[in-house]
Amino acid sequence: MAGGKLTPRQKMINLMYLVFIAMLAMNMSKEVLSAFGLMNERFEGATNSAKATNEQMLQALDTKASESKGEFIAAAATAHKVETASKKFYDFIATLKSEVLTGVESEDGKLPYESMDKADNLDHSWFTGDGYTARGKEVIAAIEAYKADMKAALADKKYAPILNEVNSKFDLTEVSNKEGVKVKFLDYHFKGFPAIASLAKLSAWQNDVKKAESDVIASALGKAAVSEASYSKFQAIVALDKNVYFQGEPVTGKVVLGKYDPNAQFSGFQGPGKLVNGQAVIATTAGAIGEQTLNGSFNFTENGKAIKLPFEGKYVVVPRPNSANISADKMNVVYRGLPNPLTISFAGIGDNNVTASAPGLSPAGKGKYNLNPGSGTEVTVTATGKMTDGKSVSDKKVFRIKNIPAPAGSIGGTVGYQKGAKSRLEASTVGAMLPDFVYDLNFEVTQFAFKVPGQASIVVNGNKIDGRCKAALARAKAGDPITISDIKTRVNGVSVAMKTAAPAIYELQ
Repeated sequence: MAGGKLTPRQKMINLMYLVFIAMLAMNMSKEVLSAFGLMNERFEGATNSAKATNEQMLQALDTKASESKGEFIAAAATAHKVETASKKFYDFIATLKSEVLTGVESEDGKLPYESMDKADNLDHSWFTGDGYTARGKEVIAAIEAYKADMKAALADKKYAPILNEVNSKFDLTEVSNKEGVKVKFLDYHFKGFPAIASLAKLSAWQNDVKKAESDVIASALGKAAVSEASYSKFQAIVALDKNVYFQGEPVTGKVVLGKYDPNAQFSGFQGPGKLVNGQAVIATTAGAIGEQTLNGSFNFTENGKAIKLPFEGKYVVVPRPNSANISADKMNVVYRGLPNPLTISFAGIGDNNVTASAPGLSPAGKGKYNLNPGSGTEVTVTATGKMTDGKSVSDKKVFRIKNIPAPAGSIGGTVGYQKGAKSRLEASTVGAMLPDFVYDLNFEVTQFAFKVPGQASIVVNGNKIDGRCKAALARAKAGDPITISDIKTRVNGVSVAMKTAAPAIYELQ
């Protein structure tokens, strides 16, 4: 256009025309860059708003979990897992944005969008040839980690749409460019792009992360509320006409649906007790032996109108207990050196008002005790129960004390006599077992004697055949019975000495 046989004036006009077109292109480029900057501002503004909203919703969910319990506890746990995964990835993206802005100076707190047209920072940091640098691979790994964390947190199928959206937005599969050529994920979205465009894309990622977090919290709140209102949260309550029946007497009553709400507000309660956290706590004294009646009413106000809900129930007063129920959970004897479990209770008396004593007796839970007897052949257990009127009753029982029986020696987990090859014996562990014993004891062999016919007995420390035994075995022949005897054992946690285990015989084949 500016060459050929044109006049100097025409050449000047053509040159000015080219300059004009270039200026238009430059102006368009600046407008596009500014548009990316405005997009980035909007993404960041929306993200900051979502962060504040998410914090408020999560706080509300935590409050519901602490007050209403139930489904809200599981919902809050899921939301916090998502919050942790989101923060981790969100903060990582923030480091990428800082990388984009390296060398960019803001003017009066505002980024110079029109001059952010270079792609050098990310191109040099993330890409090398047709592949990724270590930093580029780190970006891919961070995305995969975020998706994996979200998958683990959102295992419940009700969150499947949210998880699908996360996987879709951060799909790392190759993308077809305008020529239809498959290119890598980061290449397609970032390689060669102006810095402001990459910054806006990363801000969009942060916005996607906060949106997913918001969707999860909102879904958790809503679904937990629906679940709490479900009939599955109610209980079927059996309300018998009285609480004690004699043999052959008809049992009568009804079954109703009910749900305990600790946040329920009542204006009053009439009956033998008082209101505590949305329920009436009965407090009365049993009268004469026989059938008695409890009655009263719950009172509350609904839409300005006083409402009274009456109730009535019956119970039967029985004579005071005068004997304890003491039994060994395993058998009618106790073993020396073992924590023999006992159940000790009094009929009609709560476990918290029952105490027991005996040499070696220690508590192990409500109504449960462990008895580890010492010397002697008998031990006496004494139980005392404190009744509601402050009076006490007591009873006792005598148990026989036995020593732990001698175990049987085993080779490779098999007790007694067995046959096999030398190689199997060499690789086997010498053990000890108490078949059909009431306790599962884990015997540890500390020493044994190894005897090959025609050779001297070998004493081995531990539970494995050593080199001396293998040398002796090398001289044995098929049909020779190898004897494992004088087996010494111990059991962790048992203070008494164990009896020597019975021998085990292994015939060579």
